[in-house]
Amino acid sequence: MISTPLPDFGPDSGGRLRGLTIVKPIVVGNIAKYFGKKREDDGHTHQWTVYLKPYLNEDYSIFIKKVHFKLHDSYANPNRILTKPPYEVTETGWGEFEVVIKIHFYDPLERPVTVYHILKLFQPGSDPTAPTVVKKSLVSEFYDEIVFQEPTLLTKSLIDSIRPMSSLVWKHEVDFEDKKKTSSAAIAEARGKVKVEIQDLKEKLKIAKETIAALKDAVANVQRENNESNPSSSSGTSASTKTKSSVTSEPVAGTSKALMS
Repeated sequence: MISTPLPDFGPDSGGRLRGLTIVKPIVVGNIAKYFGKKREDDGHTHQWTVYLKPYLNEDYSIFIKKVHFKLHDSYANPNRILTKPPYEVTETGWGEFEVVIKIHFYDPLERPVTVYHILKLFQPGSDPTAPTVVKKSLVSEFYDEIVFQEPTLLTKSLIDSIRPMSSLVWKHEVDFEDKKKTSSAAIAEARGKVKVEIQDLKEKLKIAKETIAALKDAVANVQRENNESNPSSSSGTSASTKTKSSVTSEPVAGTSKALMS
């Protein structure tokens, strides 16, 4: 929790810093431990802890005012509010459900951020009604980020004042750095495959265009050969007309001679 007074930047928290984006990474998850049998008094089978913690060993209480965990309504007090780290809730139960985690900030102009986490008690794909034989703890956690788009001057000032944790050392059950490397390698491999497929499609497209052009040329050649082998219909009509004209002129000339004789 903040031990020093908040800087006074006025009612507008110093105004928005245009074009600036601040990202603070977090880890959200839960760890669950099977009792070994169902409790007789309430039927609960697991003890679990749901949590939100900084990705790095930093004290986020400098800018986080409180973290609100909303549990299943079947719990006597489903709303758990924590004002200082560690931001976690430990309970017992028998079923999985969605936990709503809302992060509130000291800067009143920054809207709360809501994160959702499915509380996991059983191994993925297992039957919850079957006897549980796994004795080790089950962990389900993921990486996320709090993103401040154009934060106020107050928020930036608070985040710039973040100190390393002295009393707590954040440890993650998942090796996110290794997971990041593995994911990056998988993405690079996928990009390589996509690049090869795109090149292959370009080659096929090129061949298709060349085939279409060749077919068009072949059709044009056939049409040109047909035109050259068959005279035009207009030329034949003109010659026939001229012949008829010369034949009909003879009787006229003969008649004229007969009359004169």
